[in-house]
Amino acid sequence: MNAPNASALPPESDQQFDVGSTPDSLDRMRGIYAQLGDAYRVYAPGRHSHTWVFNHPDDVRRILISNHRNYSKGVGFDRIKMLLGNGIIVSEGEFWKRQRRMMQPTFHRRVLAQLSGIIARANAACLARWDEKAARNEPVNITNDMSEMTLEIILRMIFGTDLDAMAAETGDNPFACLTEESERDIRFAYRFRKLTALIGRCVARRRANGCEPTGSDPDYVSMLLQARDKDSGEGMSDREIVDEITTLIIAGHETTASMLNWTWFLLANHPQVEAKLHAELDALPDEAEPTLQNMETLHYAHNVLREALRLYPPVWVISRRTIEADVLGGYEVPANTDVFISPFFVHRHPQYWDDAEAFKPERFETETEHRKLVYLPFSAGAHHCIGETLSIYEGLLHLFKAARRYRLHRVDQSPVSFEALINLRTQQSIFMRLEPRV
Repeated sequence: MNAPNASALPPESDQQFDVGSTPDSLDRMRGIYAQLGDAYRVYAPGRHSHTWVFNHPDDVRRILISNHRNYSKGVGFDRIKMLLGNGIIVSEGEFWKRQRRMMQPTFHRRVLAQLSGIIARANAACLARWDEKAARNEPVNITNDMSEMTLEIILRMIFGTDLDAMAAETGDNPFACLTEESERDIRFAYRFRKLTALIGRCVARRRANGCEPTGSDPDYVSMLLQARDKDSGEGMSDREIVDEITTLIIAGHETTASMLNWTWFLLANHPQVEAKLHAELDALPDEAEPTLQNMETLHYAHNVLREALRLYPPVWVISRRTIEADVLGGYEVPANTDVFISPFFVHRHPQYWDDAEAFKPERFETETEHRKLVYLPFSAGAHHCIGETLSIYEGLLHLFKAARRYRLHRVDQSPVSFEALINLRTQQSIFMRLEPRV
């Protein structure tokens, strides 16, 4: 593809590393961004090729929206395929379209409204543990607690009461490795993929018993078994369902846990924001199981979550690979080139964000159309995250329940280090002291 005035190559960093696969990727990219700006190349020794990085919103739009058919999902997804199989996060082409069409209705607002009890019960269990800690004046490990709570929520949404049967079969929660192991390396991927046999047996039993949920709430095993492609009328195979379930477990757990971990960290450091949040939460009457509709009236709480996701997007880097040559940032990008976008840097672009490093939820009160193009914590375009509404619902309900009851204060005020691999996480757990509000 030729374009007027297109240059052959963007500037190349003198650093060599595989973007997103080394713990210091984010720190390295900060320095390169400050030096070279929105477009640059990095040589990746592990792949013996260059990675091209583009962080200007115009290029983001072209890659994810206007010319998205010219891009496959790229090297970042190659890395996680061993973890997730061929679920919708990593699948491509007509198969991805088929799976996405069948799964989309299961994330409809009508369905999510029926899952309020699961979210509320997990929060009640978390707060009961916090009450015990507060009574003993013990700090809470907010990082672990958010991870355990969101894992409980997604597992109950997927398996219903079959989760208890699976725990009985294995002697414990078979998915505890997701919270007990912080590394997301090959060893973890191997251990997690071994769980596919257990998930497969659950799916097969459910299919043999009529595909109905095992409890009073809807669950995703049942919904995926009953899903049908609108064109062919066919459903998913057991293998396909298992891959979508492993995808839901990872994506539905870690991104929401990260969002809440960073939200509590930011609130603890910004008491004026916290006070404004409390005022909004306290104005609503308490509910045992807050509805999606009622939670969406919490506009400031929603902006708090949005701003936490802007500063610390869990999916901090998005990979694509050109199918045919393209032009990005005024440079000719050859076919079969690995291209990366980093929401972390797009969310801080000085042309679009004022005081970009500051935590200011109020900036979303005047959201404009152009703002959406530089804000992509759930990606954008055809591959926009199917679970965004669910994740935000979980976040709002948690703040509604927990921030009405407690203020949280950091035990250790030292700077927090990033772990920027598959997701953007804190390198160490964050401990908080609980201060009852009533």
